[in-house]
Amino acid sequence: MSTLRQLIGRFKLQLRGKNHVVGWHMTAEEVIAFFLRQRKTVLTFYGYSGMGYEDEKAMLAIVQKVLSGFSPETTLVNSGATSVGIGAIYPLAKSMGFTTTGIVTNLALEYPGGISDAVDHICFVKDNQWGGNLPHSDILSPTSKAMVECSDILVGIGGGGITEAEMLAGKAQGKPVYYFPADMNHARAISHAKKMGLPPPESFRSSNPDLFKK
Repeated sequence: MSTLRQLIGRFKLQLRGKNHVVGWHMTAEEVIAFFLRQRKTVLTFYGYSGMGYEDEKAMLAIVQKVLSGFSPETTLVNSGATSVGIGAIYPLAKSMGFTTTGIVTNLALEYPGGISDAVDHICFVKDNQWGGNLPHSDILSPTSKAMVECSDILVGIGGGGITEAEMLAGKAQGKPVYYFPADMNHARAISHAKKMGLPPPESFRSSNPDLFKK
């Protein structure tokens, strides 16, 4: 059942009216069916979210180079629907003529201000976590399952545990997977570690960058 904050989030997004919400509490199977109906190649970008990028311009340069190899008429540009971190790809993709999509847990409804204005179609997935594997399991959460199953090509630019889990799943399914190392925002990462009572990060990159070939 929706929490009060999620209901408020839905109301705020409806008032804004800049996104087409495909569904508020979708199953992974419903999301997959929606993407299949679009009959387009789904190019999904993975990376840091709230932590952001140390060099966002470099990240966007990679995205622009990747997108230049695809046609806006036959390709959907997909990511996690939020505006921060890797979500900066959305305005760029729109400026290049692409239709944009987002797949995200319905937990994001509690933070409607974080949803990108530049996402054309958003699928909110019924999930009690933000993605990655289910606890004590190698099974993907509903959000991550939908993200991987809907993607034809997976492109990672940095990213943490959720990115790693989803890209490994895509690789295991035989899908094209491309990875570009990138640093998360240093100051933000240090501040987050301090708030959590942890020592400063020893590395500002993903935990296992050698898993994927550039």
